[in-house]
Amino acid sequence: MDIDAQQKLQELQILEHNLQGLLMQKQTFHMDLNETLNALEEVKKTNETVYKMVGSIIVVVDKQNTIKELEEKKKILELRSEALSKQEQIIESKARELQQEIKKTLEKKSPSANIKQK
Repeated sequence: MDIDAQQKLQELQILEHNLQGLLMQKQTFHMDLNETLNALEEVKKTNETVYKMVGSIIVVVDKQNTIKELEEKKKILELRSEALSKQEQIIESKARELQQEIKKTLEKKSPSANIKQK
């Protein structure tokens, strides 16, 4: 394998590593979003006092302010999730391009392999 193919293979490995990190972040955001949606739903439907954990204590909070905070958090998490999805698509696209380039490079270096495959 020549230096160009080795460099492309290393780039591909880096992209795959970045993609794994991105997927982990995305999963974390999805879990946070689900938790936020559940909390928002519960706060909206309750007619009782709303409590919030602040550090190691629980305090009474205003229901409407809590709904506003949860809706803002929901929007932020959705935007971050969308941004991660876009990054994921870009990385996947670059990875596919690199895979094709590596495949072409290897096929050029090994013409006998092409004959055997046909």
